[in-house]
Formats: sequence, C-alpha cells, structure tokens
Amino acid sequence: MTDVIKKESLLKSVVFLRILIGWHFLYEGVIKLFNPDWTAFGYLATAQGPFKSLFIALTNEATMGWVDTLNTLVLIFVGVTLILGIFEKWGAIAGIGLLALYYFAHPPFPWLEQQNVEGSYWFVNKNLIEIAALWILAQLPTGHYFGLQYLFKKEPKTIKTPQS
Repeated sequence: MTDVIKKESLLKSVVFLRILIGWHFLYEGVIKLFNPDWTAFGYLATAQGPFKSLFIALTNEATMGWVDTLNTLVLIFVGVTLILGIFEKWGAIAGIGLLALYYFAHPPFPWLEQQNVEGSYWFVNKNLIEIAALWILAQLPTGHYFGLQYLFKKEPKTIKTPQS
C-alpha cells in the first residue's frame, strides 16, 4: 500500500513541476509576443564563450526577425504542452533545446565576464537547472495522469470470447 501512496505522491509532484515550468515558458513567450519592442538582439550580440560567433551571426538583419519569432513560438509551445499535459515529451525536448541555446549564448564559466545575465555563477545557472528538470519531465510524462492526454487515453481492448 505504501508503494502506491509513494507513486501517487511522486506523480503529483512531477505534475506540479510540469505545470510550474510550463507557466514559466508560457509567460515568457506571451510577454515577448505582446511587447513590440522586444528582441533577442542584445542578448545575442553580447554572446560569449565557444559559440559566440554563431550567436552573433544570428543578429544580422535578415535573420533577426526569424530568431525573435521562433524564440517566442517555442516558448509558447513548450508552455502550452506542459501546462495542458499533451505532447509534453516534445515540449520538454523543445524546452531543453531552447534553454541550451540560452545557456551557451552566455555560459556561466568562471573565466568569462557575465553580461546580460542574472547573477554570477560558476557552471550551473537557472537555465541548466531547468534543463535538468525538463529532462526528468521528458522521461516521466504525466499527461496521462493529469492533463489532456488523460482524455485521449485509449482503454485496453479486451477480446470477447464466445461463452460455452
């Protein structure tokens, strides 16, 4: 009986984590969507670390609009999938990819001066922590327990045999 209670408690905890992270992504996406002045230009233009040239290349006039649009759409996609509990594994994977880009644009390496980031960290920052949480969510999908996935859950089909 205690194993059932522990599993139920774990599921509730992971659902709560899923919804909180989903809210964070959705909020960030919606704020960017409705702010006509928002752009990722400043964040990308001050990129540091081993992928600096890649991120700076994204700031040219031809690609900046696409970068801003894709960033906003992925944030909203991740948020919606995690909050609603449908396609959450895809949402978690997309979130991991986006956060990895954020992490490597401004890596928290001790030998780099931290610019356009909150705080000063050594290797581990909030992006890396949220990547780890999304990795867990990708492996423990809970939409079948609490989310839209539950509504679409297929019941196992039973084969009816003729009675003798």
